[in-house]
Parts: sequence; C-alpha cells; structure tokens
Amino acid sequence: MSWRGRSAGHAGLVARLAVLLTAGVLVVAVLVVAALWAFQRHLVYLPDREPVPRAAAVLPGALDVVLETDDGLQLGAWYLPAAAAEAPAVLVASGNGGSRELRAPLARALAEHGLSVLLFDYRGYGGNPGSPSEQGLALDVRAARRFLLEVAGVPADRLLYFGESLGAAVVTELAREHPPAGLVLRSPFEDLAAAGSVHYPLLPVRALLRDRYPVAKRITEVNALTTVIYGTADSIVPPEQSRRVAAAAARLHRLVPISGADHNDLVLLAGDDVAWAVVELAHASRAG
Repeated sequence: MSWRGRSAGHAGLVARLAVLLTAGVLVVAVLVVAALWAFQRHLVYLPDREPVPRAAAVLPGALDVVLETDDGLQLGAWYLPAAAAEAPAVLVASGNGGSRELRAPLARALAEHGLSVLLFDYRGYGGNPGSPSEQGLALDVRAARRFLLEVAGVPADRLLYFGESLGAAVVTELAREHPPAGLVLRSPFEDLAAAGSVHYPLLPVRALLRDRYPVAKRITEVNALTTVIYGTADSIVPPEQSRRVAAAAARLHRLVPISGADHNDLVLLAGDDVAWAVVELAHASRAG
C-alpha cells in the first residue's frame, strides 16, 4: 500500500471514530436528560417522610388535626390556637425540605404575638400518604385553608398565608383564587425554572421541568396586601429573584431584607424580623 493509501485509510478511521464518539456523547446526553425527566421531582421535593411527634410534645397547647384533600388524602397537621377567639390565624406553607416539625420555632414565635398558627405537611411529607407535585400541593393547601375556615372557625378576613420558599409559590397560587387578609412570601423565587437554573446552569431546566410554580407571574393577579421577606446572603434563592417578585406584586405592602441571612438560617426561619413582619401585616390588614 502506498503512503497516500495509508494516509487515506488513517483519515477514514479517524472520521469513523469521531462519528462514534459523537454518537456516544449524544446517547449519554439523551440518557441523562431522560433520567432527569423521570426523577426530577426527587430533586425538587426533599421530604422527611418519617411520622412527626404529637403536636403537644413539640408545641404546648397545639392540637393534632387531619386535613381532607379533594382527591381523598388525609394529611397530618398541627393547629396552635390563640387564646383570643378573634385573633388572626396564619396558614404556614413549608418549603421543599423536612417536615412541619422544622417550622415549630416559627409557630412559637407567631403564637407569642397572639396569632393562631396552622402547620401542615404536604403529601409525601411527615408520614403523609401520596407523592408531591405542583397539582398535589395545590390541593393540600386548599385542604389547610378549608380546615381553618370551616373547622377552626377563622373568619376569612382574619386569615393570613405565610409561604416559605417553595411554599411561597404554593400560597401565591392559592391567593389568586382565595385572597387572604394578608400574604407573606419568605424567600420566593420568580419561578421554579429560574431557581433551578442557578444550581444546574448546564442543563435545559426550563424545558425539562414538569412543575412550574410561576410566582412572579401569579403575584400580579393577587388582590391582597403582600409582604416579601428575603435574606441578602441567600445561596438557594438569589436575593434578586425575591426582589423581582416583590416588584411584580399587585399590592406590595412591605419588602423586608434580612441582612446577611442565608436561606436556612434561624433568623429567616423564625427570627424577630420575620415574626414582626407577619404581625405588622396582620394589623395593617385589619386597618383596611
């Protein structure tokens, strides 16, 4: 074989190897995308699935209650009633991790200011049946609201919603249909894709997501006084996203930055500034 023939054969081999390598990369990429599509909710929802303790063991005076969803699930919840029958009540929608036990410090802080508080777990959290999804959580929070109005007897004009991170998306969706007396969004993201893209910048997050949670879009349609709280050092939800949600709110009441606070710092979970913002909004909503 001539030098020219050997060279041509070598070039052909290289070309075939390049094609095979490209095909292999594409196959791997397709498999990764398929896995992300199939298992994405395991990345979005991080529940503590273990049953929680009895309410009174964590929050003295609290009651164990059951919420009935429209699709037939029974969800565990804790209700901490205020001493005054006419006190405002706060429906607390948790973030995407843990269980209602982690929100007990917030309930204690709000109760110290004379507010009633309902902590509940979504489906798949805290020993509850079912698997979480955007549609499922919308049913869960409606069951929580129905309990407060129909069982606990809280007047609609004294009911506030408090949403933490993912829970901010959950209560914003609820507030479009059932406006509360006041809405508190703690560390809200613009939408789930915007939050996910921060942590997975090389993936087509917006194209892959099943659950959307478009907070910034929905808040423009909410007819309720709205307070937005965020940590200026939040590493999970960028502070600028929370500020953009506040800017989009139809009835922004107050923007409360917590200086130097990260997403899961105690000062953001149940700090004095957070409790004050809820109490202040309760008073403002009563004043009209």
